[in-house]
Amino acid sequence: MLAQCTVVVPTIGRPSLDVLLDALAAAPGPRPAELVVVDDRPTGEPLHPDRPGLPPVRVVRTGGGGPARARNLGWRTARTEWIAFLDDDVVTDPDWYERLDADLAGLPADVAGSQGRVRVPLPGHRRPTDWERGTAGLATSSWITADLAYRRSALAAVGGFDERFPRAFREDSDLALRIMDTGARLVRGERWITHPVRPTDRWVSARVQAGNADDVLMRRLHGPGWRERADAALGRRPQHLAVTAAGLAAVGLAVAGRPRSAAATAAAWAAGTAEFAWRRIAPGPRDRAEVGTMLATSALIPPLATWHWLRGVVQHVGVRRWKGLPDLVLFDRDGTLVHDYPYNGDPAWVRPVDGAKEALDRLRARGVRVGVVSNQSGVARGLITREQVDACMARLAELLGPFETVQVCPHGPDDGCSCRKPAPGMVKTACAELDVDPARVVVIGDIGADVEAAAAAGATGIMVPTPVTRREEVAAAPHVVTTLTGAVDDVLGGTW
Repeated sequence: MLAQCTVVVPTIGRPSLDVLLDALAAAPGPRPAELVVVDDRPTGEPLHPDRPGLPPVRVVRTGGGGPARARNLGWRTARTEWIAFLDDDVVTDPDWYERLDADLAGLPADVAGSQGRVRVPLPGHRRPTDWERGTAGLATSSWITADLAYRRSALAAVGGFDERFPRAFREDSDLALRIMDTGARLVRGERWITHPVRPTDRWVSARVQAGNADDVLMRRLHGPGWRERADAALGRRPQHLAVTAAGLAAVGLAVAGRPRSAAATAAAWAAGTAEFAWRRIAPGPRDRAEVGTMLATSALIPPLATWHWLRGVVQHVGVRRWKGLPDLVLFDRDGTLVHDYPYNGDPAWVRPVDGAKEALDRLRARGVRVGVVSNQSGVARGLITREQVDACMARLAELLGPFETVQVCPHGPDDGCSCRKPAPGMVKTACAELDVDPARVVVIGDIGADVEAAAAAGATGIMVPTPVTRREEVAAAPHVVTTLTGAVDDVLGGTW
């Protein structure tokens, strides 16, 4: 089974990555098909994760897009049936490969994912700190991608991770709920990882309050019952809101010249803050550093949590369900990728339109496959040969980079074939060749036949008209963009 599994590790280059890679290299057992390390740093020297004992290693870079985008790039560039995600700050058990192999073997078709088990080591010589106790919650969390293997087809069906979640918080729960909404099941396996408590500074508990905005997004996407489905506790947001309101009221009443009322609300704020601080101090080590940190951050957390929650309320108004990127974008050739020279058989006249190379490279960089679907009736008319068509396609690849699929229809308009656009044959063949659902495909072309072929195949069509495109075709097209660059912008922006 591991021969049909790719391990994906997103990273920002933390030293813990080397610890994980050393553990994977030293472990016995079968190896997966590939290890994809996704470098999510905006800049930096290239990573060199290769070491003896690892499966074949490939490094891809996002340029800095956050954990959701990094994981998406990892699974999109893989071609195996299963994708096993590991965080870069965990350590796999020595038998992890063997256990993963057993966990995935023989799973029914309705099981879309298998979660590993997590242990968080806590100090034995003292009580754990607030940060350590928070990290320990990972051991009982549901569907966290610290160790979670998904079927690639399940990821593709829902568009992968929602990249509107900017931090490693809630994006894994959101994905799990969307996959389960398709009727699939998620199960727990028997493999184990260790998640050490990462060293951090004293203000980390204040910074993580930004996740309150992600809770708003979860509610907007999954409704008020999302917490029960995702096993996510409400926490103290109602209390934080009350304490923050008391503090603001105290300031407002003092400014309004009502000192007695201001003193009463200030006392309520102080009592609420003290209660919150004690709840965090009581189970901890109670040394001077920890108590000082708890006192300082307990005053900051309620207003920060409230602020980020309100920010999410405003930011996520009218949010739509995540569609993700398509699995495949098919381009018409003449008039779309290259300037249209009718019945061209000369590779020297293959001249890309402005921005074509950059647009294709942007798609490839995000893990979206690209292909060509082209009517070439000049072959049927005797004006060019199939060998000339192939030579021009080879020149196209030289200029614009490789294509995952190239489909050509050599027939004329009266031949009655099923491949000539607006018939869906070439689009369907490309999908079958790459094992892609047509619903996850975009076809970009310059005439009505291109978008009609997309619709007939169950794909999405985008028209980029040229001066010779007929007006009635432009009017009939459901999605029209003025430039190829703009069309790719829409695809990458999820508005396809």
